[in-house]
Amino acid sequence: MTARRSIAGLSADLADCAESFCHQYFPEGCKQGNYWQVGDTSGTKGQSLAIRLQAEGGRKAGSWTDYATGEYGDLIDLLHERLGSLTLKETLREARSFLGEASYPAGPRETQRAERPDAASAKRSAQARKLFAAGKPVLSTLAATYLQGRGITRLGPALRYHPRVFLRRDDYDADLPRRVPALLAKITDNRGQITGCARFYLDPSTGSLTSIESPKRILGQLHGHAIRFWSGKTRSDLIVGEGLENTLSVGTALPDFDLASCLTATHLGLFNPPRGIRWVWIARDNDEAGRNASVRLRNQLESLGIACRDLVPSMEDFNDDLQAFGKDALRQSLLGAMIAQGLEIEDG
Repeated sequence: MTARRSIAGLSADLADCAESFCHQYFPEGCKQGNYWQVGDTSGTKGQSLAIRLQAEGGRKAGSWTDYATGEYGDLIDLLHERLGSLTLKETLREARSFLGEASYPAGPRETQRAERPDAASAKRSAQARKLFAAGKPVLSTLAATYLQGRGITRLGPALRYHPRVFLRRDDYDADLPRRVPALLAKITDNRGQITGCARFYLDPSTGSLTSIESPKRILGQLHGHAIRFWSGKTRSDLIVGEGLENTLSVGTALPDFDLASCLTATHLGLFNPPRGIRWVWIARDNDEAGRNASVRLRNQLESLGIACRDLVPSMEDFNDDLQAFGKDALRQSLLGAMIAQGLEIEDG
């Protein structure tokens, strides 16, 4: 199976759920008949760019045209522009994440297209629940070794370990999948329902991530959801982070705070907080993607009356800070930044 065919398949799958795609990536737009209209590829308000939602008169769903600039293409092209991706590989990874696919789906294309997108999404979420249920607690496992090797001690029931999870080397691997140990992390919505499962494939000989392209993969739905770690206290604030290790590093230093890991900068910007949250601490990475995600999340949440403040590591991410400076120093740094930005100690 060629990469070109895989890209064409992804484009067709995105077109099958074009309206959901538009709601996720272009929320400032609006539906007008069979089109979603938005200002431009960056997602600003307006009507210059039109995305066809359903196939019509021989014209494909997912096709779009920006009548102000003359640009046009399919949803892969549009996603690439929207994300500002540096490489096509990053765009394809995001497309697969949106579709809930960890690898190119097996089976004939005709069979795949016969499933409705919502049915396919539900199927992948069910597979994610089944996989997570098959895992066991992480204590005294290779998963715990991996996390502790990065200085992380904040664990929880959102994490499990499985010694034999199916793995393909990449999305174009024609060989039969092998079984590899993996750290599992459940992705949940605000009702606590499992929508997906993140897999971190591990190397038993080193206790670290296995040496393959994309050792971290997602099965199911992540958009708007997160991997959650509760402190056991009733709080109205929440620390929302990017990667799992980044978020758990903050949680290691601040065990009394609730956490939500969105896994990527893009999904950080799409996070939907639970009811009752009045203050969100955005524990982003110290890079442009982190800054952009923070701005997007802040714009969304502040319009809902939720206060947002950034927490920024000294190095690239908070796991780097944890390993370089230690837990106590990271705690002092985080609390200092939070108090300076209005942190109030809550009772209970």
